[in-house]
Amino acid sequence: MKKFNILFICVIIFHFSCKSVNYWKLEIEIPRVTSINLDQYKELIITNFLIEKETKDLNLNKELNDFFSSELAKNYKGQIVSKEISWEKKDLFKNKEFWQTLLPESEETVFLTGDVQFSQETRKAILDRRTMRSADLYLTPEKGLAQRKFFTLVLNLYLINSKSGELIYERNFKESKGYPNPKQTANFAFFDLMERVRLIFFRTIFGEEKIQQRYLITD
Repeated sequence: MKKFNILFICVIIFHFSCKSVNYWKLEIEIPRVTSINLDQYKELIITNFLIEKETKDLNLNKELNDFFSSELAKNYKGQIVSKEISWEKKDLFKNKEFWQTLLPESEETVFLTGDVQFSQETRKAILDRRTMRSADLYLTPEKGLAQRKFFTLVLNLYLINSKSGELIYERNFKESKGYPNPKQTANFAFFDLMERVRLIFFRTIFGEEKIQQRYLITD
């Protein structure tokens, strides 16, 4: 079957190569299939996240709440609110009764919650002088040796149905990135890494469109 398909494609290419063909190169948006339909929920509640170790100079809960509230509002048609909850145990994410009792009368609400860790460290890296950029040369105090600032974001996201208390989405993210500037700010790096999370998360819940090229052949 594969040999037949390859032969067929070769015949088509040969056919059009032997004659003058006019065509239009098009870019079209193709929607992705979503595995979760948020439109069935009239309200989305963003809770405070479970943080075992706070990050210096960065309020993770505030930044996460602001980020998700702003980005979700661009696609989600329901109401977005925030709610503080008490994290007594980490395993509450899969405790159905806990989530059911938070909003006992609500039937069309979903919780966005999770746990997060954000860390940073400065490392020394040996650079190849032949491939160093002018920026590297400027920032490097020692020949061939430079400092790099590395940031790591560990974010476990959960979407929970308030009526059933069941998880409808669960994803564990671990994103890392190094910066040549040893004075790179944590705030900038955090939103840089969160953009990677957003692309994957939103693709699942909203089915963001992807661009594909197509050819329209005319006589």
